[in-house]
Amino acid sequence: MNDRLTSSGIINIISDMSNTPAVQDIDEKILHLKHQLMKLGPLHPGSLSRQYQVCGKPGCKCVDPQNPRPHGPYSKLTYVYHGKFTCRFVRAGSLKEVAALVTAFKTFRQLTDNWIALAIQRAQLGPLERAAKKSKRPRKARKPRQRRDAPRLLKKVEK
Repeated sequence: MNDRLTSSGIINIISDMSNTPAVQDIDEKILHLKHQLMKLGPLHPGSLSRQYQVCGKPGCKCVDPQNPRPHGPYSKLTYVYHGKFTCRFVRAGSLKEVAALVTAFKTFRQLTDNWIALAIQRAQLGPLERAAKKSKRPRKARKPRQRRDAPRLLKKVEK
């Protein structure tokens, strides 16, 4: 009995890989991630923190040598976008809304990271489904190209 694989056998194995349960499971997980991403809504990158300020004015509570009490807390949103670092103070009335935007962005990052991990797993299992579905119809035969100076050459030959 011959246990060696032939090239046609390998091609059949690879073409059947897109139908394996593992690939289908990964595709279903990716589809689920896409649905979760579509439900996210508005988002904003960054993180929120609380800041305290010391004004330094003489006689102010923030510079009291016995019991200094800085001004604040003030909420601050910091983020980097296109390499530019940005800080913005957030008003107390907007804090819950901005916190929800930042949380949505963190969820977005987690979901896209999971999608990338699944895409890598799927690629390692076999060729992508799009490559397998490509039609391999023959191209139309082209007419041979004529040289631009062909009519002039014919005239010279006729003389």
